[in-house]
Amino acid sequence: MLVNFADKIVVGLAGVPIMTELKLEPEQFGLLGSSFFFLFSITAVIVGFIVNRIETRWVLLALAVVWAVAQFPMVGTVSFTTLLICRIILGAGEGPAFSVAAHAIYKWFPDHKRTLPTAILSQGSAFGVILAVPALNWIIVNHSWHYAFGALGVVGLLWAAAWLAMGKEGPLVQTVAMAAADPRVPYLQLLTSRTFVGCVTATFGAYWALSLGLTWFTPFIIKGLGFTQKEAGWISILPWVFGATVVLLTGWISQVLMGRGVSTRHARGVLGATPLIFGGLFLLAMPYVDGAGLRIALLVVGSGLCGSIYVVCPPMLAEFTPVSQRGAVISIYGALYTLAGIAAPLVMGSVIQHAALPLDGYLTGFTINATIMMVSGLLGLVLLWPNSERARLLSQAPEPKFA
Repeated sequence: MLVNFADKIVVGLAGVPIMTELKLEPEQFGLLGSSFFFLFSITAVIVGFIVNRIETRWVLLALAVVWAVAQFPMVGTVSFTTLLICRIILGAGEGPAFSVAAHAIYKWFPDHKRTLPTAILSQGSAFGVILAVPALNWIIVNHSWHYAFGALGVVGLLWAAAWLAMGKEGPLVQTVAMAAADPRVPYLQLLTSRTFVGCVTATFGAYWALSLGLTWFTPFIIKGLGFTQKEAGWISILPWVFGATVVLLTGWISQVLMGRGVSTRHARGVLGATPLIFGGLFLLAMPYVDGAGLRIALLVVGSGLCGSIYVVCPPMLAEFTPVSQRGAVISIYGALYTLAGIAAPLVMGSVIQHAALPLDGYLTGFTINATIMMVSGLLGLVLLWPNSERARLLSQAPEPKFA
């Protein structure tokens, strides 16, 4: 996940140099940010069904090779079309990553111990940004944004080599005979359950904020607030530092609550959805305060609070999904909520391009983000009842295996 998110952040980090060199309008740059997600959901669903039958260690290896290879064409002189195509290919390779990785770690931990490992897995994304941004920004400032892409390609290949040598499948797996005997729940029943719908809805709002952070945060710091590229590189890691704290705290608190007998409705559902509402309120305040520092603080806290929902949703889905169907269900969940990645950068680009001043456009875009986050958080509070979902399915199916 560290490599995965370093790959994601580089376009936003190099946004201003890319727009300058390729002479891109905000709407074109928004399209570039969205293009990453064009095949993201499709491949997530396809690979989700594949990992029901193929070991995750081989799937993750194949995905990582795609990520690495997709970076190298950007090292030379490129057109907007070439950059667009490479980002689409990269997104196709990265779409299944988190869902496959979550499915992989659940082969190492039983249900009551999964929330904290999920939080640590999620922190690969934050540390991918925290560690990569200073290094990549140094390359961008002192050399060229082209070489930043090349450096990520090399890192991707190194990870693939290390994974090939050390990656293993967890012990909590089914044999072929066990899988054949495992009762199945109809996918329609799983995918229309209120908790599945609640997870998709709540995480959609969080991913809207994340997509804006990946594509538009650094351009906002430079063009909206007037900082330099060098300064913006350090400021860009702040939401991820705060978000990492939120995610790890959520994972730890959730696991402690479950250890004390608190239902997963509260220890996972309420704990994950509530921060979205408060995060939206922080973003909603941005147009009404003065000063770059205060606006950055509101943006950092507001977007950082979103991280809690990523920690709790995969374990909630695993609570009531049979093992033989878990990889597909978590991947379909990922495919649906990441559709926000297509819409968010495009909407922000359009709003900026048609605003009287760039800053006004950015603030309007973050207000839209705030509204979506609060609505998704409220829907999450209403819909997330994993313990009830599990009880209902247990009463209808002949002892499905939820391990």
